[in-house]
Amino acid sequence: MKFKLKNFGYLLKKNSFKIFKRCNSNKNQQAVPNEQSLKLLNGIRVCDMTRVLAGPYCTMILGDMGAEVIKVERPGIGDDTRHFGPPYVGGESCYYLAVNRNKKSIAVDFHTKEGVEIIQELAKTSDVFIENYIYGKLDAVGLGYETLKAINPRLIYCSITGYGSRGLLSDIVKPGYDLVASSIGGLNAVTGPEDGEPCRVGVAVTDIMTGMYAHGAILAALYQREITKLGTKIDTSLLQTQVAVMSHIGSDFLNAGVKAPRYGTGHRAIVPYQAFEAGDGQMFVIGVANDNLFQKFCLAMDLSLLLNDERFKSNKYRVIHRNELIPIISEKIKTKPADYWITALENAGVPCGSINDIEQVFKIPQVKELDLIQELLHPTAGLIKICGPAVDFNGKSILQTPLHPPLLGEHTKHVLSEILHYDEGKINDFLGKNVISTLN
Repeated sequence: MKFKLKNFGYLLKKNSFKIFKRCNSNKNQQAVPNEQSLKLLNGIRVCDMTRVLAGPYCTMILGDMGAEVIKVERPGIGDDTRHFGPPYVGGESCYYLAVNRNKKSIAVDFHTKEGVEIIQELAKTSDVFIENYIYGKLDAVGLGYETLKAINPRLIYCSITGYGSRGLLSDIVKPGYDLVASSIGGLNAVTGPEDGEPCRVGVAVTDIMTGMYAHGAILAALYQREITKLGTKIDTSLLQTQVAVMSHIGSDFLNAGVKAPRYGTGHRAIVPYQAFEAGDGQMFVIGVANDNLFQKFCLAMDLSLLLNDERFKSNKYRVIHRNELIPIISEKIKTKPADYWITALENAGVPCGSINDIEQVFKIPQVKELDLIQELLHPTAGLIKICGPAVDFNGKSILQTPLHPPLLGEHTKHVLSEILHYDEGKINDFLGKNVISTLN
């Protein structure tokens, strides 16, 4: 093991010299965050043939980190989410605006021979190609991995599908949607009230998590390419993501044969860990995740008698006697308003919090301090606000001067002339044949 680690360290040092040199050009100089230093993927070009949410969420993260993301859309139609609504602002769907910042838009019809050739040329100049069409669709038109690999051996090709690239479901020609994948993959079965129907989670978390998985895989592939000098093929899917993130729910069944029931806001293996209604009718949550916290909880709630009750002496027994403990706690909590209990529990070091709607979320001072509300100017919508990214580098949000979510075909002429070096005559020919569309 020591030999392997030693050689791995040597390989890492030898083959990643350029990365370390770029990041540490002066190791004695203290790193000072600035706008350019936060663009970690500066110089990386992404050809983005994704739409709706999983793929666009992935490419938005890459764009936030400084990659040049060129979004390929259908002329006259664009990304499906341009039509998701209401609400709209300035004629733009708020859904579309949410996940398409830091991108350029070109409108190209890949159902035409010329359109395919344009995208192939773009892939030739790109570091990453990402798509989320039905499995095999792009292969059929000349935009599959093997074709683009021959054109650009350094290309990292990422496919996001509904059901994966292997197995019986991979050949099923149907689109993958969050609602279906989260149902098939088990999430909806464990979501909702104990005595009610299965529920869809309020945000499309399966889509979003798939985008996050894809973004992480792309970053790993970019790093590997520094060593191998070659690209790779990445496959992920909504189904793979959903089953993978079932985590302890999956482990419970695979190892102990236990199926997780629905518990509403409660937790199958931790008690008390759920929402309660206070005396003023307000709901709030309490998370007593270990025995030490339970002691603090009981003292703060003036329920010290519970500490001497054998039924509740450890989390194991509290789970077994859930139906006896929860009514006692619920009755106590109804004697005072939510703010009283939240203050008392916070002072005792017990995790708790109010259940906020989205308006209340954006009023939280800490949300503003973390730059989770970003403002930018849009050509038709004017000043818009978007949710900021979830990571900082060197104490600063990576989103300093975000590009507005592009209009359909806003950058078609720029990309074709400045990146692909097509002359004006050829571009006009494409326009005349409806191969492409532009803003003007």
